[in-house]
Formats: sequence, C-alpha cells, structure tokens
Amino acid sequence: MADLREDLGDMSSIVCFKSIVIGAEESIGKAAATVALTAAGRKRGKNLVKAMGLSGAGADLQAATTQLSAALGVDGTRLCKILDIHAEGEVLYVTVSETVCMAGEPQGTDRKCSFTLGAVHGALEELTGRKLKGTHVRSAWWGDPADVFEFKPRI
Repeated sequence: MADLREDLGDMSSIVCFKSIVIGAEESIGKAAATVALTAAGRKRGKNLVKAMGLSGAGADLQAATTQLSAALGVDGTRLCKILDIHAEGEVLYVTVSETVCMAGEPQGTDRKCSFTLGAVHGALEELTGRKLKGTHVRSAWWGDPADVFEFKPRI
C-alpha cells in the first residue's frame, strides 16, 4: 500500500498520540477512553493480520511472534516490540516493550495500555480464530521486568 500522505508518510509522533489519549480521557473519562482506544486497536490488529494474509494462521506461536514483531516493531509501524508470545493452557501471554501507550509514563503510573493492547488483541484473534479477553497484567512501570498482556478465552 502506498503512503497515506505524499510528503510526510505514514508515521506520526508519540507526542501527538499521547495527546489523543489524554484528551479523550479528559473529555469522556478514563474508562470510556480506554474502551474506545482498545476497540480501535483491536480493529487495527485484525485489519493488519488480514492485510498480511495471515487470518487463521496463528497455531504456531513462535511464527506469530516473528510476524507480529516485524509488523508492529522497528521494521513495521513501531507500535511496540513483541518479545514473546506463549501459551499456558488456554491462556496466551504476550510480552512487549516500548509500547506507544506507555511511552513517557512515570514509574508507578496507573496507566495501562489501551490501543497497543487492543492491536495485539485483534491480531491474536485474527491469527488464531479465537475470541479473547485481554488484560494488561504486568508492566515495567509497575516494577515488573516487562509489559505483559494476558488473553483468556472469551465465552
């Protein structure tokens, strides 16, 4: 796909993205903003996997890690770095770093990823064909070694 903008290309600044998040939180409330941004991220993740031709191809979690890392990381949109995707029973865990949502946050923040979590959520649902419920369960900003998203089967 060609760049969406002739001169500036497809990338934008984290500062502008964070302004969208904070502005949405201030205008409609933190909970509503989180729901909206997560839903937008899910849509983006699903569309990304469809565009890559990988719908339903996610049984191999090592391959999914490589593919999503390329699409969302330094060689892709730069949304985040996907470090690992693994399963513990029916639950999927995705370890990420340098998320756009947490960029610039102070240590101990109560912020959780919204758009980034949603994008990974939508991508995993499209890759696996499973309905999932995602939660940001660990964060480097909360004293953990990395950010971790947990995805449980949605009934």
